Amino acid sequence: MLGGVFVKEKLKQFAIITLGAVLCGLGLYYFKIPNHFSTGGVSSISIILGGVIPGISTGTINFALNMALLLVGFLFFGKSFGVKTAYASTLMSSVVSALEILHPLDGPFTDQPLLELIFAVGIPSVGSAMLFNAGASTGGTDVIAMIVKKYSSIDIGKALLISDVAIVIVACFVFGIETGMFSILGLVMKTLVVDMVIESINLNKFFTIVTTKPDEIIHYIHEELHRGATVEEAQGSFTHEKKYVILTATKRQQAVALRTFARQQDPHAFIMITNSSEIVGKGFMRI
Repeated sequence: MLGGVFVKEKLKQFAIITLGAVLCGLGLYYFKIPNHFSTGGVSSISIILGGVIPGISTGTINFALNMALLLVGFLFFGKSFGVKTAYASTLMSSVVSALEILHPLDGPFTDQPLLELIFAVGIPSVGSAMLFNAGASTGGTDVIAMIVKKYSSIDIGKALLISDVAIVIVACFVFGIETGMFSILGLVMKTLVVDMVIESINLNKFFTIVTTKPDEIIHYIHEELHRGATVEEAQGSFTHEKKYVILTATKRQQAVALRTFARQQDPHAFIMITNSSEIVGKGFMRI
């Protein structure tokens, strides 16, 4: 039974990583590359080099850089570097290279750069959030940041931010100030959207229910929602009446049902519901 659950979890994780990597590749090829949007990372370095080196496609440069950085990652970190990141990075680069052959582009889809920027940031950000949630990434400059972190005291987040800002500045000189300004806007948007998507994917509800009728509510949590709960005895500060505090966590779609049931069983129950994107334990996030 446990083996079947483990295999199912691994297959689900594999599917999420695959979809995330494909989305990153689609956003890069159809929106970032044609508009020369350089919002940081290896993909943006590839776009810049593709603009200054004639005869070599951006997809080819992106594939070569990612493979080189993956090799560096395995040389520095060995097996601990991460098979999932290697798979995601290779798949994303392969998607871009394949699309260059199967569906070559002459330019952007539209003449609306702001609209193109929204898609150039939104699609890869959703893909990146899915990868981060599955414990993977597309590699790239993450590898450099990991090496910097290993051999220095520089914060990995600051190292990545500095490299992304440097790439955007170079893009201003290579593609012009207008594209550079769109790239700066895209860098800001990317940071916000990735965080928002990660929180949305993991969003759950944490319940604190103060009631005098715990048995019915706990039974509902166990039998209908298939969740666990912690119960504590308490006392009202004004009435000194004996009460019970039920602590439990549910998925978003279960929250309304539990709130409604608890109010039906005890109209005087005091219910506090808190959003949480990080609940670690059985039925939620696994370490």
